[in-house]
Amino acid sequence: MEKEEIFNKIADITADQFDVQRDKITGTLNFKTDLDADSIDFVEFVLELEDTFDAEISDEDAENLNTIDEAVNYIFEKQSK
Repeated sequence: MEKEEIFNKIADITADQFDVQRDKITGTLNFKTDLDADSIDFVEFVLELEDTFDAEISDEDAENLNTIDEAVNYIFEKQSK
């Protein structure tokens, strides 16, 4: 899967989970500062990523996913292995 396709899927998840307009989502969007995601919101988001991309994301790795781009790059790297 190409990064653009991953980005689009993550942007769709973000729009649904955080009730933000899809066209406002950019790679630099920060989950905590821009979306005010609390820990429960973020855990739900990570679980949705795991389901969507059939990937296991450790708690440690999840803590390092601050922006959309970081999530995209993480998923891209995971699927490449």
